[in-house]
Amino acid sequence: MPWTLAPRPSRRSLLAGAAGAALLTGCSGGASPGAGSAVPLERRMRETAVRDSERLLERYDATAAAHPDLAQRLAPLRASVAAHAAALSPDPAGSASASRSASAPPPAPTGAAAPTASGAEPVPPKAADALTALADAERGLSESRTIDLAGAPGELARTLASVAACGAVHAYLLTSTPGAAS
Repeated sequence: MPWTLAPRPSRRSLLAGAAGAALLTGCSGGASPGAGSAVPLERRMRETAVRDSERLLERYDATAAAHPDLAQRLAPLRASVAAHAAALSPDPAGSASASRSASAPPPAPTGAAAPTASGAEPVPPKAADALTALADAERGLSESRTIDLAGAPGELARTLASVAACGAVHAYLLTSTPGAAS
């Protein structure tokens, strides 16, 4: 009988297996032998998630400042984003400062097309376009957090999933017409 090499697994099957293992690890509630090494990773992931939420808060503030007539509509969504930052914070002190920012009023109006505090994209001059831009930011962050689930430890993965789902709802609410029948 001739000797033949066993077929190698395809790159696709290797990637699928790695993704499955990451999901199983991220969803397990128990500690693994290498749990000590997950602490720095989790902290980095949390810090990044908080920074992303803070940048989104800046976008909400800039939009409300450029379009004061939208401030009341944006207030509950902004408060929710501030609560996400508090929930994702790697330490209790960060949660306290993030929760204080939930009630912080947006900056004084600076006119349409004002740049955000971080120097990011300016707020569009039309209110509808500003809402669409904010919805795009929510949607993008929601998708990013959904991708991050694969590498997140258990509790953080659950929190990211919840926050990502909430961001998707925010995107929908920002682009829907209030009071319109569907």
